[in-house]
Formats: sequence, C-alpha cells, structure tokens
Amino acid sequence: MAKKSFPLSKVYGLLEPGPVVMVTTSRDGNPNIMTMSWHTMMEFEPPLVGCVISNRNYSFGLLKATKECVINIPTVEIAEKVVGCGNTSGANVDKFKKFGLTPKPASKVGAPLIEECYANLECRVVDTSMLNKYCFFVLEVVKAWIDPKVKNPRTMHHLGSGNFMVAGKKIKLKSKMK
Repeated sequence: MAKKSFPLSKVYGLLEPGPVVMVTTSRDGNPNIMTMSWHTMMEFEPPLVGCVISNRNYSFGLLKATKECVINIPTVEIAEKVVGCGNTSGANVDKFKKFGLTPKPASKVGAPLIEECYANLECRVVDTSMLNKYCFFVLEVVKAWIDPKVKNPRTMHHLGSGNFMVAGKKIKLKSKMK
C-alpha cells in the first residue's frame, strides 16, 4: 500500500500527546475553565508539565498573572461539557454554572478542582522563558488527586476538527520503566 501526502496543518492530530484536560484558574474569586490538549510531561520528579495556551485565550492572562492552575483530567462521560467549555470564552461566562460542573477547593493553589474529573493536578508556573515566543508555560505539579472509584478511566484524545478518540483497551508489555 502506498502512503499519501498528509497536510502539514493537520500533523498535530497525529501527535496529540495525551488526554484532553480542563485547566482551571481563578483570579479575584472568579474561577475559569479552559479545555486544552496541547501539553506534555517534561520531568518525573518533581513532575513538570509543559503546556501551550494561546495569548488570545482568556486563561493565558489569568495563568500569567496568578502563576497557578489545576489540570483536571475528565473522562468521556462528561465529553459534551469538556467540548462546551472549549467552545466558550470565560471572559463573560461562568463555565462552572453554564456547564453544571462543581468547583472544589484545592489544597495548595487558589484555582479550584473540578469534582466531576477523575484526576486533578494542582500546579504552579515554574518557567515562563518560552512564553513570549511560544505561549509555553512550564508547570510543576505540587499536589495530585485521583478518584479511587474510577478503575479504567476512558479519557478523550483530540484528533482535530471536532474529532476525538477515546482511550480503551490496555495492554501490558515487559518494561524496565516503573
């Protein structure tokens, strides 16, 4: 079978690094939610996460000013809410109310956890050296939470143009990594 040329503008859909997440921020008592899929693990200990947030996005200014957020990891059960948050600006809308999501206090940062997400990572910005050129934040996870009742989380993975893949079957192979 011969391969065919693939549009460069769609390459990101082949390389999406992980699940779609919901980033919460808060400033002056006003929480916000942003749906994001452009993130990557950078280090194990301490856990560092790199993420791209457009400087045209309302959350960019909030994260830049407060230097803290929560990365909330949803499952497919709330997919419509996840996409709804991604298609709405928090500049004029309370996304928690609009999409029926529950904010819960974090223990180490001012941004709230989203109760409906199976995992929550409280983060602080530790490096902004690539912010002006790439809108790239480096976050340190300072506290992590997981719902022990969720045994096989089916996360969403963005493929572009409103298409998503849902994580499913797991396989285990011999590995030297822990």
